[in-house]
Amino acid sequence: MASKAGKRIEKAREGIDRKKTYGLGEAVKLIKERASAKFDETIEVAIALGVDPRHADQMVRGVVALPNGSGRSVRVAVFAKGDKADQAKAAGADIVGAEDLAEIVQSGKIDFDRCIATPDMMPLVGRLGKVLGPRGLMPNPKVGTVTPDVADAVKAAKGGAVEFRVEKAGIVHAGVGKASFTEDQIAGNIRALIDAVQKAKPTGAKGTYIKRIAISSTMGPGVKVEPQSIAAGA
Repeated sequence: MASKAGKRIEKAREGIDRKKTYGLGEAVKLIKERASAKFDETIEVAIALGVDPRHADQMVRGVVALPNGSGRSVRVAVFAKGDKADQAKAAGADIVGAEDLAEIVQSGKIDFDRCIATPDMMPLVGRLGKVLGPRGLMPNPKVGTVTPDVADAVKAAKGGAVEFRVEKAGIVHAGVGKASFTEDQIAGNIRALIDAVQKAKPTGAKGTYIKRIAISSTMGPGVKVEPQSIAAGA
């Protein structure tokens, strides 16, 4: 006898041609209609790129400000001292500190989703690489998380800025909103992400850069999206 989850997945797959690539608007509609879990599912995008991230000149990473927000509550930690620490707190940072915060992180207590640091804190933060790096939390100037403008960075993180980084297999995964968003909000966020990934195209990328795109909800099936439809606004 099939489990309830199995039956639900089977039902969700009905009406989706797994071999077909859909226009963005139709794909979003199909995904949204099938997000039937009891919680507000995250809408996720997977982008297969024509890069080999083992080569430094083919690494893809960046940050995108989603125009309609991410729908997530993001906890932000900031390494800063003095005025910069005060600015971070005023901007809404959840945890602010220096040596004291480093000790907490070193102990393995990671109670945040984004980590920001002022440049003068990087010698201290650099020693935490083994803890923060594997979790994708290491501050990096390329994605705006090492910056003297901590207030702006905190506001961006809280307002829906999403970091992306290509994985070993050449795939970028990112959450771009919630199933409760309107179709237009989801599509707008996906376009912003694809545009940011396109702009982050590395010098070493040869041939087709964006090969395949698929979207899904947390518990739902994946739907392939026609890359041209995103640029065309279909």
